[in-house]
Amino acid sequence: MWVVLGIVFGFYIDVAPSLLLIAIMILLIALFWARKKQQRDGFPFFEMLTSLLTFCLGVWVVGISMGRKTPRQIILNDLGQEKVWHLKVREVLKPNPFSHRYVVQVVASDDNTSIKKILINLSSDSIVERLMVDDEFLTHAKFQPITPPLNPHQFDYRDYLKKQGITYQIRTNYNSIIKKENAPKTLFGRAANFREQIISKLKKYNFGPEEIGVIQALLLGKRDDISENTYDNYKNAGAVHILAVSGLHVGILLFLLEFIFSPLERLPKGKTLKLLIIVLLLWSFAFVAGLSPSIVRAVSMFSFVAYAIYLNRPTNSFNIIALSMLFILLVKPLFLFQVGFQMSYAAVFSIVWIYPKLQKFWFPESILVRKIWQLLSVSVAAQLGVLPISLFYFHQFPALFFVSNLLIIPFLGLILGFGILVIFLALIDFLPKVMVQSFDWTINLMNSTVAWVARQESFIIKNIPFDSFQLIWGYLAIIVLVLFLSKPKWKTMVLFFSGLIIFQVWGIYKQSKAHQKESIILAHRSRNTILLHQLGDSLAIITSDPFHLGNITTDYAVAERIQKMDTVQLKNSYQIGQKKLFVVDSLTLFPIKVRPDYLLLTQSSKINLERVLDSIRPKKVFADGSNYPNLVNKWKATCAQKEIPFHHTGEKGFYMFKF
Repeated sequence: MWVVLGIVFGFYIDVAPSLLLIAIMILLIALFWARKKQQRDGFPFFEMLTSLLTFCLGVWVVGISMGRKTPRQIILNDLGQEKVWHLKVREVLKPNPFSHRYVVQVVASDDNTSIKKILINLSSDSIVERLMVDDEFLTHAKFQPITPPLNPHQFDYRDYLKKQGITYQIRTNYNSIIKKENAPKTLFGRAANFREQIISKLKKYNFGPEEIGVIQALLLGKRDDISENTYDNYKNAGAVHILAVSGLHVGILLFLLEFIFSPLERLPKGKTLKLLIIVLLLWSFAFVAGLSPSIVRAVSMFSFVAYAIYLNRPTNSFNIIALSMLFILLVKPLFLFQVGFQMSYAAVFSIVWIYPKLQKFWFPESILVRKIWQLLSVSVAAQLGVLPISLFYFHQFPALFFVSNLLIIPFLGLILGFGILVIFLALIDFLPKVMVQSFDWTINLMNSTVAWVARQESFIIKNIPFDSFQLIWGYLAIIVLVLFLSKPKWKTMVLFFSGLIIFQVWGIYKQSKAHQKESIILAHRSRNTILLHQLGDSLAIITSDPFHLGNITTDYAVAERIQKMDTVQLKNSYQIGQKKLFVVDSLTLFPIKVRPDYLLLTQSSKINLERVLDSIRPKKVFADGSNYPNLVNKWKATCAQKEIPFHHTGEKGFYMFKF
């Protein structure tokens, strides 16, 4: 726990690693003194110093991981200056329609900067072959900070990358890079190349396009080829975890291997041999899946679980899982902030703790009913563990999650085993057509089952407001509820219902605050103009194109607890408190008698801005995402010349008008 607190503290508070190293050394020396002192005085000096030492260790490892060596002012002075970069690809990200994206390691630069990782965006080019992991190249470019979200309550990609140790990016194109020949290979690069080789082999066979996308995700951890419709079906059915090679897959694989190699226990030292073989095969599977962060994390965790099974001491399960978590965080402290890491450990801890209690609660005599109850118990325990995190990040709850899990998870072990055999036979070019058809039919059946569950839309609860306070209080409520159901006591019951009341009061308080709020926001959306007018728990969406809103209104409505939304056609003139806003569109209509305080330029209007500014002198000029960039730059220069504030939503983000 203290390491986790240290990582969180070190992430948000910049502390020099050298000072922490000195503090750790002093604490280590003090520990020897504290042990003797504690034995004499009885005061827990040793425990206090150990907690402080692990806290400092957490702060230190996250500081080292984020590369905090260069003073921030030096980095700020370098912004906007072009320099030569020698970069090495560490991760290939999913491309978007405009660019290919890579996480790259800085091998060298003009000034030997201490920045470790950078996001690089290369303009999409269908002719040029994409870069692979371990490719090295030179480029002459300037690094920039990651842009913050441009709309209120939008997904913060800058914060997401920061929690992976990436705070800067480079934008360039394939013609501006010089690829290095015969770049040295790492284990991660070899694993990624081997995965691509497997994918190319599989694509030679007659798998369906939807099926091959799911096969790649299910067995190799690559989700680039999954259609948006298929992904949404898995998400709405509460089965999206099946599409990410993670703890579920590795856990199933572990228990399959435990069953297959159980005869080895009869040999002398057979249990030790079985443990070594299983751990080796788990890491071989991780290599086949490209050694992605999620699979490395999962295999690391279940390697410790395999050791716990080897010890055959169920009471040590929590300690072993906590030890695996400590090991992973000391090596990769920024994993703590990844949703996958949080959900994996929440699910595993929950299963280890809650599943045995559910089995004691009811033990059916029928073997079939007992197996179904065991599967339901595992599913319920895991879902309870991840429920607050899921609501906090995704704001939806699939009520039929137990149906999809009950229909798929019992057969997932067979699907994984069948899939691994298919991959092996494809690699040696000995994959029979009947196996291709059988596996394709199996994946198609799984997709159809998930799609059927996802179509039961009345059981999918969406757009659930859930903040950080509710996240923490939700876990406290679950812990107290499980304790009460395990050993019913008056104190535990009172504590649970008190927590439930506080949870409800918080929701009522947030809703009452929403009722008292009024705001008008100019949002950013390319090829569209959007004004959001919130009045209590109602939202008026004022727009020029109601069919091109994206997720802006949904994200805002969930965060602000909006109950009612209406779409209104954009007009030219608005009254905001005591001030007037005039919207100039493509028709360039501007009444001479109107003297607005705010001027909003939209749809690349052909207005003579210089003449208009001379005649009306507005207090501020706005340009949104519906305008051409070259026109926005001209307007910005004109406003600077006239000394009138200019706000472009594509550069500065949304603007909230003050009443």
